[in-house]
Amino acid sequence: MTFIAASSPSVDDITPGVLGFLVVAGIAVALVFLLLSMNKQFRKLPPPEDGAGAPRGAAGSAEGAQAADGAGASAGAEAKQNLPRSPPVPGPAGG
Repeated sequence: MTFIAASSPSVDDITPGVLGFLVVAGIAVALVFLLLSMNKQFRKLPPPEDGAGAPRGAAGSAEGAQAADGAGASAGAEAKQNLPRSPPVPGPAGG
């Protein structure tokens, strides 16, 4: 069996070349900076309030037990009133 060494591409072949490598490398560098910026923004977020980080299963079973004895409706309404409001949406400029 004879192995033929790979030679340089023929004139008819199209290769990405240096420009293609620089574009891919630039995208990779931009991705790294975007990931670092995202982590920085996540660190700025306030920690979750008590009970906000509880698993759904634990909260769901407690709510189900309260609803069974009739106290769940008022507790659920009180919890909804304590939620923070979203910021106002700006209207159209000039009118």
